[in-house]
Amino acid sequence: MSWREGPSRASRTPRLSRLRSQSAAELRSERGSGRRSRGGRWRSGRPRPAGMVGREKELKIRFVPGQCELVEEDANIPNRRVLITGATGLLGRAVYKEFNENNWHAVGCGYSRARPKFERVNLLDSIGVHDIIQDFQPHVIVHCAAERRPDVVESQADVVSQLNVTASENLAKEAAGIGAFLIYISTDYVFDGTNPPYKESDAPNPLNLYGKTKLEGEKAVLDNNEGAAVLRIPVLYGEVEKLEESAVTVMFDKVQFSNKSANMDHWQQRFPTNIKDVASVCRQLSEKRMLDPSIKGTFHWSGNEQMTKYEMACTIADAFNLPSSHLRPITDSPVVGALRPRNAQLDCSKLEMLGIGQRTPFRVGIRESLWPFLVDKRWRQTVFH
Repeated sequence: MSWREGPSRASRTPRLSRLRSQSAAELRSERGSGRRSRGGRWRSGRPRPAGMVGREKELKIRFVPGQCELVEEDANIPNRRVLITGATGLLGRAVYKEFNENNWHAVGCGYSRARPKFERVNLLDSIGVHDIIQDFQPHVIVHCAAERRPDVVESQADVVSQLNVTASENLAKEAAGIGAFLIYISTDYVFDGTNPPYKESDAPNPLNLYGKTKLEGEKAVLDNNEGAAVLRIPVLYGEVEKLEESAVTVMFDKVQFSNKSANMDHWQQRFPTNIKDVASVCRQLSEKRMLDPSIKGTFHWSGNEQMTKYEMACTIADAFNLPSSHLRPITDSPVVGALRPRNAQLDCSKLEMLGIGQRTPFRVGIRESLWPFLVDKRWRQTVFH
């Protein structure tokens, strides 16, 4: 198979960032102006009116018998722009996909796993954060990046505080500077779990350092950007790259290997929430905000099925017709690791009154998420691929 040269040497360079929509005419007219964006993209600095669709050149591979070639084709680029931090993570991937598939020009940021799909940005680098926001000029920023594992937070307090609090404060300031709507993803762990369900107006009282850093992040965001939104959510599950990505999916191997008994927590009450649902809420909230500037402040979203980890594991077993008799419910409060709230159920009526929301039944969502990790399926993939 031969590789045939496309239109020009310049067009063969991979475009890892498509930060601004612009026409070929705009590109030509600005080559003499000396204005460049990061990543070498020329930009006009003249945003189109909301709702318009831009056009730019996009590289595509065209296959013909015996050879392939790189060609440049016109691509429609939606004018509504959203920047997602933590786009390589469990929730960030779903948020990126949701916006990208619903007529938004989405750019995702990551760090260690960013390239080639996403922009590599260290959120602790204020200059790098400033540059990408100024270049892309997003209408919305969804801040998913955070250290969300309570036990890890306890052992890395200083580093986690920089990411969960300092970086969030900086993003809030940058978003305010360009008038972008910032959605800061927070947690139900800001509550102590003694008096559920919790409304947005209820006083937080986090039991562990993770909840404290996220609450401090909330305050930093709202103090520095009065038009921002905080979205509190509970334990998440969904399309994972590995089972360890979610506190829900990580139980699957214990469920599948029924030859050994497994202790499962039957004390803490959880409300497992599908990442697709949270992503949809973020998009709906953003679109409401573009029509109504009063959409701001703190919001709650959650699944509505109350389950302990033991009950989730039994539901997972039932969804895949697996035995569950080896699963042992432990009703005592955990004595190791960071403290957890017994029941931090979130009252979601504020968003529901706005007509915003989406809920996937747990049994449906967990089957969609876990079927690639069935032992039999993994064996087949290993043998035949």
